[in-house]
Amino acid sequence: MKKYVIQGGAKLHGDVVVSGSKNAALPILAATLLTDDDVILRNVPRLKDVTTMLALLAKLGKKVILEDERLIVQEDVGSRSVRHEATYDIVKQMRASIVVLGPLVARYRQAIVSLPGGCAFGPRPIDLHLKGLAALGVKIEMKHGDIHASARNLKGASIDLMGEFGSSVLGTDNVAMAAVLASGETVIENAAREPETIDLMEMLGKMGAKIEGAGTSTLRIHGVKKLHGCDWTVIPDRIEAGTFIAAAAVTGGRIRLKACRTDHLEAVLDVCREIGIGISEKAGVVTVTGKKPSAYKGFNLTTMPYPKFPTDLQSLFTVVGALSKGISSLREGIYPNRWSHVPELARMGAQIQVENETAILGECKGLDGASVQASDLRAGAALVVAGLAARGTTEVRRIYHVDRGYEELPEKLRALGAHITVESDTLV
Repeated sequence: MKKYVIQGGAKLHGDVVVSGSKNAALPILAATLLTDDDVILRNVPRLKDVTTMLALLAKLGKKVILEDERLIVQEDVGSRSVRHEATYDIVKQMRASIVVLGPLVARYRQAIVSLPGGCAFGPRPIDLHLKGLAALGVKIEMKHGDIHASARNLKGASIDLMGEFGSSVLGTDNVAMAAVLASGETVIENAAREPETIDLMEMLGKMGAKIEGAGTSTLRIHGVKKLHGCDWTVIPDRIEAGTFIAAAAVTGGRIRLKACRTDHLEAVLDVCREIGIGISEKAGVVTVTGKKPSAYKGFNLTTMPYPKFPTDLQSLFTVVGALSKGISSLREGIYPNRWSHVPELARMGAQIQVENETAILGECKGLDGASVQASDLRAGAALVVAGLAARGTTEVRRIYHVDRGYEELPEKLRALGAHITVESDTLV
């Protein structure tokens, strides 16, 4: 086991290049299952979740060649694996593994996919995935913790993917990837509008799929008989960008984010300006100028599906709010139980009360370093950012959660002047 050891108090300064989007890359990798042609992918981040997905693709009859800065995904003609079965040993490691279900059913007309694992911050059901696939003619059975899906034929249908807390990103991805090889037209209402889903739809289009409405709440998909390979570049990671924005803000630093899609960050940048964080944009570069955190105004925000404020940055802005002047409130509009970072921040001196889906943040006189542990990916990132702003030493344990979603995070932070090391952790 490893841990991060952070000596707080250093102001972050310098340039950082935003990596490719994890949340875009995983469905895009799954989409390579839809063809037996080569698919070339660029700007794929090198992190644990991607490694897990590549291992899953290998189990499903693919091989991956890393050549310079690109991945080449090919059909492994010599593989003897069961190409339609995603087994628990890999799926349990990452919830996004569920996104292979749609492509497998589309290509092989059958699939066995174990119920997924991943971050544990409350229930995240896959009922919308199964509802959408069933509408296309897929028979779904649950056996011994596995999803057994089969279909003689896939037929286009009208599908509404609105859930209790909004549309489902991976649900939209899964159903759309099945629909591209279905006969006739599929209309998906209340489709996810996130940039990561748009990236997938545009990549599918380059593979020969016929999709209209990407980026709107209505997708129209005209099924085709076969998809071909393509060459695709994954979009930058807006959540990584938001993480570095929060880090610069709470340390009073000044950083420049390069390779940044500012159009994907409008809701986040609007909140930053409201708080008092200095933001300027030019030609794909965002310059973040922080202040002493107590100079920031208290704020109120609610996480909602895109284009509203993203749930994956809620924990990071909990740290910003904890250090801001006055009272702030954050309402979690997507995953009501996503507050596992709060008790750990309280150990560092944050004044936070959670009532149902809302956290109320009172003023504190700064944070103190402490031993804390990550319970999920974004909670872990928030604890790292809190440690950068804290007085003294912070030890963040269970950093395997953080490694799932950030490419070379300690190295990038050290390049900006942070004092962070990776050390062995003798505590379980």
